[in-house]
Amino acid sequence: MAHQAPSTLPVALLARRAATALAAAAVLGTAAAPAAFAAPSPSPQKLPAGLYGTKDPQYDGVWRQSLALLAQHTVDVRPASPAVDWLVGQQCADGSYTAFRADPGKACDAKAMRDTNQTAAAVQALAALGGHGKTVTKAVEWLKSVQNDDGGWPSMPGSPSDANSTSVVIGALAAAGHRPESVTSKKGGRTPYEGLLTFRLGCDAEEEGRGAFTFQLKGAAPNADATAAAATGALGKGFAVAPADGAADAPVKPLTCKDGKESGAGKGQQAGAAAADRARAADGGAAYLVAQLGKNGQHLLSAMPGAEKQPDVGNTADAVVALAAGGHRSAAQRPLAWLEKNAAGWARQNGPAAYAQLVLAAHATGTDPRAFGGTDLVAALNATGPKPAAVSEKSTTSGKDAKSDEGGGLGVVWVVAVGLAIGAGIGFLLSGRKNRGKNGL
Repeated sequence: MAHQAPSTLPVALLARRAATALAAAAVLGTAAAPAAFAAPSPSPQKLPAGLYGTKDPQYDGVWRQSLALLAQHTVDVRPASPAVDWLVGQQCADGSYTAFRADPGKACDAKAMRDTNQTAAAVQALAALGGHGKTVTKAVEWLKSVQNDDGGWPSMPGSPSDANSTSVVIGALAAAGHRPESVTSKKGGRTPYEGLLTFRLGCDAEEEGRGAFTFQLKGAAPNADATAAAATGALGKGFAVAPADGAADAPVKPLTCKDGKESGAGKGQQAGAAAADRARAADGGAAYLVAQLGKNGQHLLSAMPGAEKQPDVGNTADAVVALAAGGHRSAAQRPLAWLEKNAAGWARQNGPAAYAQLVLAAHATGTDPRAFGGTDLVAALNATGPKPAAVSEKSTTSGKDAKSDEGGGLGVVWVVAVGLAIGAGIGFLLSGRKNRGKNGL
């Protein structure tokens, strides 16, 4: 594959971050621009009829489409056939997906920027919708073919693995009916979970960051965005987490250390010990998120260097899903309440993926997304794309909320400019969602 930078940022994640913060860079070693930014494809003059959203899909078309379709599925909305057909038609012949193909009839060549995040998101959506077994199988086989030796995945094949991409792929494998622990790297035989846990901060880290995950380098700074993704991925779950109605409220368990070692850590690679280690890692990540949320009024923060910190709505929604995935019902309710009060304006500004994130957060907590702080998220999401083929009777409002750019919580979100290239190594864009720092769209 052409142009495989040593480190790249997932295009979809940049798109999500773009909703919350101005692009900025923090270099650990050196940084590299996303391959997609290195060779952008021309923006379409007219958006495809089946595509959700009205903004340029160049960097997030497949991502936002996948999240929109998946979120609709969780609330019993059957998407329009053209919307599903568009996503299916974006697949390259080898099974991979790029962020956006303006001309799906043109074969993907070596310059096509294949992206594991876009591919894994499409798998999660199409597997949930059903009826697309061949497309899903091809995508999963491609994901397996680009697994790194450490068991994890980067956004762009050939780059170092990262916690976020590995988590998204774990969710895709599980959604497609595969046991992630059985998918091993060709060299070394390492599993996705083994790869994911290499980004976890343990007893050798500063006490405040123990249990958190870094984006890429173990030993780097704790990253709330990576932690939210990894706490969900460690449990073998993806974007759509089923609500644990009736289940006991699981306590949040911070990582505990004794004599510099983690208490209760499993020994060897026996299945039971490995599963226990994953559960403990998810608990430690959840505890870190709860601590960060508690410091900031039940939302997470993003900020570019030198700028005032801003609420990070998208990453807060991801944290809610992570807490719900771990059964931490009470802990999830507090940031959820903040989202209900503050997220409507953010979602209106940023469109389908933002609405989808909120729908998925509501779904994971057993909350009605049709009455989310006074907003019908389902109707608003539906209004960003082609008219659904079928809609649950519970969702009957007009969705006019999705058309307005005014009012609601945080109001207008920062404008983003991304396109940074600095050498080769580990790149971070601080702030917003996928900050490998934090989140956005």
